[in-house]
Amino acid sequence: MSMNNSPNVFLDPSLTRFQVNVINESHDNTIQSQGDPNPQRYEETSFADEGNNRLRVSYRPGNRELYDNFFQNGDAAKTDGSFHPYDTHSNTYYLKTFGHNTMDVVPKIDYYQNTGSIRGAKFNRPSLMDIHEQLAKNIAVTSGSVDKFTNLDGTAGEETEQEETKGGFVKFGWVKGVLVRCMLNIWGVMLFIRLSWIVGQAGIGLGVIIILLATMVTSITGLSTSAIATNGFVRGGLGIVVIFLSVVVTALTCISMSAICTNGVVRGGGAYYLISRSLGPEFGGSIGLIFAFANAVAVAMYVVGFAETVVELLKSSNAIMVDESNDIRIIGAITVVVLLGISVAGMEWEAKAQVILLIILLIAIVNFFIGTVIPSSHEKRARGFFNYQASIFAENFGPGFRGEEGFFSVFAIFFPAATGILAGANISGDLEDPQGAIPKGTMLAILITTVAYVGVGICVAACVVRDATGNLNDTVVAGMNCNGSSACALGYDFSSCTTQPCGYGLMNNFQVMSMVSGFGPLITAGIFSATLSSALASLVSAPKVFQALCKDNIYKALHFFAKGYGKNNEPIRGYVLTFVIAMAFILIAELNTIAPIISNFFLASYALINFSCFHASYAKSPGWRPAFRYYNMWVSLFGAMLCCGVMFVINWWAALITYAIELFLYIYVTYKKPEVNWGSSAQALYYVNAIDTALELTAVDDHVKNFRPQCIVLTGGPMTRPALLDITHSFTKNNGLCICCEVYTGPRKLCVTEMNSSMATKQAWLTKNKRKAFYAAVAADSFRDGVKSLLQASGLGRMRPNTLVLGFKKDWRDATAVEVENYMGIIHDAFDFEFGVIIARISQGFDISQVLQVQEELKKLEQERQALEATIKGSEFEEGKYGIHGFFRRATKLNITKTAPRKDCSINTISSMHVGEFNQRLLEASTQFKKKQGKGTIDVWWLFDDGGLILLIPYILTLREKWKDCKLRIFTGGKVTRLEEEKLMMASLLSKFRIKFADINIIGDINMKPNKESWKFFEEMIEPYRLHESCKDLTTAEKLKREAPWKITDAELEAFKEKSYRQVRLNELLQEHSRAANLVVLSLPVARKGIVSDYLYMAWLEILSKNLPPILLIRGNHKNVLTFYS
Repeated sequence: MSMNNSPNVFLDPSLTRFQVNVINESHDNTIQSQGDPNPQRYEETSFADEGNNRLRVSYRPGNRELYDNFFQNGDAAKTDGSFHPYDTHSNTYYLKTFGHNTMDVVPKIDYYQNTGSIRGAKFNRPSLMDIHEQLAKNIAVTSGSVDKFTNLDGTAGEETEQEETKGGFVKFGWVKGVLVRCMLNIWGVMLFIRLSWIVGQAGIGLGVIIILLATMVTSITGLSTSAIATNGFVRGGLGIVVIFLSVVVTALTCISMSAICTNGVVRGGGAYYLISRSLGPEFGGSIGLIFAFANAVAVAMYVVGFAETVVELLKSSNAIMVDESNDIRIIGAITVVVLLGISVAGMEWEAKAQVILLIILLIAIVNFFIGTVIPSSHEKRARGFFNYQASIFAENFGPGFRGEEGFFSVFAIFFPAATGILAGANISGDLEDPQGAIPKGTMLAILITTVAYVGVGICVAACVVRDATGNLNDTVVAGMNCNGSSACALGYDFSSCTTQPCGYGLMNNFQVMSMVSGFGPLITAGIFSATLSSALASLVSAPKVFQALCKDNIYKALHFFAKGYGKNNEPIRGYVLTFVIAMAFILIAELNTIAPIISNFFLASYALINFSCFHASYAKSPGWRPAFRYYNMWVSLFGAMLCCGVMFVINWWAALITYAIELFLYIYVTYKKPEVNWGSSAQALYYVNAIDTALELTAVDDHVKNFRPQCIVLTGGPMTRPALLDITHSFTKNNGLCICCEVYTGPRKLCVTEMNSSMATKQAWLTKNKRKAFYAAVAADSFRDGVKSLLQASGLGRMRPNTLVLGFKKDWRDATAVEVENYMGIIHDAFDFEFGVIIARISQGFDISQVLQVQEELKKLEQERQALEATIKGSEFEEGKYGIHGFFRRATKLNITKTAPRKDCSINTISSMHVGEFNQRLLEASTQFKKKQGKGTIDVWWLFDDGGLILLIPYILTLREKWKDCKLRIFTGGKVTRLEEEKLMMASLLSKFRIKFADINIIGDINMKPNKESWKFFEEMIEPYRLHESCKDLTTAEKLKREAPWKITDAELEAFKEKSYRQVRLNELLQEHSRAANLVVLSLPVARKGIVSDYLYMAWLEILSKNLPPILLIRGNHKNVLTFYS
């Protein structure tokens, strides 16, 4: 293969660093494409373009025509009869990057899309195999590989970004999407209707603290989640404290939110999306429902605030319809219907309405400040407004709580105003750049609204007294003692308010701001604007968050609400549900009752946002790289704790209910285990904790008391030998390590490809079937080499396997000598590496791969049958639609409908044929260890001391639920003359080990010769593998040994005759004593390397375990695994 690499590529100073050339590769490298000695250079950033799947090129002047011919209709076109840019048989074309022929691509964002939680399609870069393996027939970029790079790879279960890229999809910037929305939502009911009352109750000082504390908590959450705005308005001395507290809460939350939302692309779902992608579906799913519900209730709160203002106007005009409460309900119901209509019309209309409402709101706020400096009239003075007075400021600075109100009850009523900080984050899916818009818009909104709340709170408390009668005649009489009353000093006597309720002043009149303002109707318009805009924002937020939750399908019953409509994917169904919830709470018609209900729900959301930021930082995941740097994990933790504390202080029983609901939903989601993987910080922390624990474990010395069997199980694919996995799992579950291992042999490339593609599937099978085990696979030249690698490299630190579990090679007599040698070599290797060995055998064998294959074929046939039936039904339905014409059509197509039953019959015949071939006993045997074992025994034939593993395994089994009804019976060899003594010695040993047993049997006749029939069977079994060299001359015998070194020689058979007798005799004793046992555990004989031939050893194992219940042949590594010391 020759390549035409022009050195001019490197010498031309006009070339950019990222340079890609199309060059011709052929057997004659002197002829370049198109006959052009200087092939056109162009800049390449990807193998594909999003729009038209063609090479993206940057043309240099003068050669545009060449490329106009090269690309036609978005595809590379042939310029002659044999040329094509991706032709692999004639003139193959390379993409040339950095002046070199390569399939490597330069970095581009397209290759990183659709990873983790990001919905949408991505382009695939060349795989490592594509650039590492040898190219076949000089193929540079084949059409298949180009397709591989350019084809979209949308993942199932994730809506692609096609919805978002449709024409007309509305996206908002940070001002319109976040700043305006947050400011409107924060400047809600509290600003014009309740702020004066809050300052009156708490005083200026505590009022401001309440606002600032609420703002701080949400700001920390916002800096952790980046979408929070502060709402704070307070009156009176403690009023400043109330404002301060609110500012603290919102500020802390905003800090946390900013960090989270700048750590990757943010999609729709707001707070739910941020929490779920950070802490996982368990926390996200639980808080998502609560948060969506809280927003739905917030709609009712804001609408009730609006309705209160309207009723006040009706009351002043004597136009009450029914009574005050029912009028609030009627007006609220009508209002929420109108808002629903605006929301359903689409985000574009809603955004336009929000801008108009903000302008009105700003005019109203300015109007209030102007009104404070306009000299008050006699009527306003009678109502408690005296312009700025130092005496009023001093009087209102301290708290003046009345009735059952206190600092935190006032804070609970005010705090929902601060929840507006999430208004921008809740429509994160409709923002152009959520990462930049949420932190910037939220923090600026918090700053502006906090200043406004504090300013309005201080101003109104410096101008208006707490109580006023509104009577123009309540003036001070000469010689009257004022007792420090600021109103008295200003000429008005409101002392009657101490004995009877008054209708004016900060404590009594919710419309104080209208009275103070320069033009009262503007304040009314501002109230309408603030309440309606907040209600509208919440009415949009709740369905958007709920839709994102439903799309993730965490609660399958709610998936109905995931469907969106129109170009903006509007959650119409969610709007209706929010409308129903809001309407239900509007019927309460009491603002002070509704506000505390949602305070705890919002605080729970903020607490989790803060905790998400802390948890992500604490997990130290390399993926935690927020662009927002002004956060601290400990500040976020403080914000979370502050939120939790405030919840209990506000209303302890409501906090308990909130946490109970959240805990219930958390347990539900955990139990259901939704099939999502968002790379949460919980996953990262699991890993960190596992690494830390593993490292700590390495510093702990092994001790016999802490020994536990940690097994490598040679199952192959775990689903192919389930019984072998089940019996091992019975004594390793919750107790030790279990690694299901598979060795791939054959052509390395095929093996590696198959191994890599099946790793995740087989581990998933273990998880799905609740097997607490790992899956590991290796590719090797031989089975033995693969197992040797596993024995040496498996495990981590102290969590390393110490026991090898494998099934008995049932087909050893039909296998090749190499296969038997590999099997025996594995046992030798295990002993060499000081592993214990467990060989398991059941009568039907463990391998059910053939059954699985037949089941797969049957499944395919069933699918074909169902597809055929659907086709026939569809055909009949289509024919039926045409009336009489359909009748004649059906008559002409009779062959289809008549042959269908034949096809069905043939399938049934095939099915029955395959079912007949099933080895039903094999299927039953493969599940026998999953069933509960009835009353019976586990017979332990402890013939040789191996350190106690042979005794520990059955003891662990008796602790399991499935085996707990089985009793241990111990069998061991002994002298005929000392049976009782040895029985007492064994009983004493077991008692010291604290192992319960049902019976001890001392077998005194183990060394007797077996009967003739048994020995004859053994001799017939090994006959095909004997060399019989003693019957031949020396030369022939030597030749036979060279040709078949694996065969059993006469000398070997004679040397191990006594040992062979013992194995045959043991089988007779096992048949006599343990034929009815649930499980037999027997000491595994050890074959000396190079002395005992493979086939003789396999014959021993065969005769030992023949015609018996399930049997485990166990040999420990001769190190103590039992001790009687405490």
